[in-house]
Amino acid sequence: MKKNIAVIMGGYSLEHNISLNSGAFVMRTINYELYNVFKIVISKEKWIYINEYNNEFNVNKDDFTVNVNGNVISFDSVFIIIHGDPGENGILQKYFEELKIPFTGPNSKTAELTFNKKKCIDFVSAHSINTAKSFLLEKDKSYDLYKIINKLNFPMFVKANNSGSSYGVYKAYNKDELNKFIVDIFKIDNEIIIERFIDGREFSIGVTNFDKEIKVLAVSELISENDFFDYEAKYEGKHKEVTPANINLDLENKLKKEAKKIYEILKLSGFSRIDFIVENQLPYFLEINTIPGMTEHSIFPKQLRLNNLNMTELFTEIIQNTLK
Repeated sequence: MKKNIAVIMGGYSLEHNISLNSGAFVMRTINYELYNVFKIVISKEKWIYINEYNNEFNVNKDDFTVNVNGNVISFDSVFIIIHGDPGENGILQKYFEELKIPFTGPNSKTAELTFNKKKCIDFVSAHSINTAKSFLLEKDKSYDLYKIINKLNFPMFVKANNSGSSYGVYKAYNKDELNKFIVDIFKIDNEIIIERFIDGREFSIGVTNFDKEIKVLAVSELISENDFFDYEAKYEGKHKEVTPANINLDLENKLKKEAKKIYEILKLSGFSRIDFIVENQLPYFLEINTIPGMTEHSIFPKQLRLNNLNMTELFTEIIQNTLK
């Protein structure tokens, strides 16, 4: 008997539409011979199931079921493909844990840790992973900006601590810019991370569990037309992505080794994409995307194809692992 799989997409953040695109790719790629697949779109206003005729049915949040013309549908597993809040920050994971419904990706504690940039940086740093020196600012709490400037020097990165897809990321060249960016980011997040600027090349590496082992995929280089790899560069075509990256074997092995180590120490599951910046041949961990972009043009699927791995088979294994 086929299992009912809910593919949940959308979310509450500015990445809602990006998630819908990723969700559409997942819906096209899942093996329908094995599963009954249901498209679930959530927003702050409503949670709905959308069938093949674009009819909408409300999701009962109390037990995550859907009543379709008197037939109550429950789900054997949930494929989470929401970027940002609430799909990557542990909120949805905790919801499904409480309902005892299996789901793809990390558990709630890991999702919460990896979504919080500062906590994640501090965690991997404690396991001998190189990271940029950084400071955390909290809204409505005092901080010494002059101390931060003296420790980091300009330019420096100013980032929303709980955000994805390069939203709320700025590069400050002076104190006036730094103050402006702090004000702007506090409008969207209660925490800000200020980070030393590392002058180097940026790389991204997909890592996943496949065929009962951790697979480190190809290395991609991200080259921005802008001053850095911001949202416009990432999603509005202002970048060049080179897969596989044009790097020497020594650097490639260093990056892959660090990516695998991070995946292991964070006890990740499913697919993730880990970003680094390299300065003087030394990789520095930037951040991890536990639910990376998932379209035909996204980095992770390209890397998977380069490794001669099949996306449908990967999705099947990830779903099956939740059902054990």
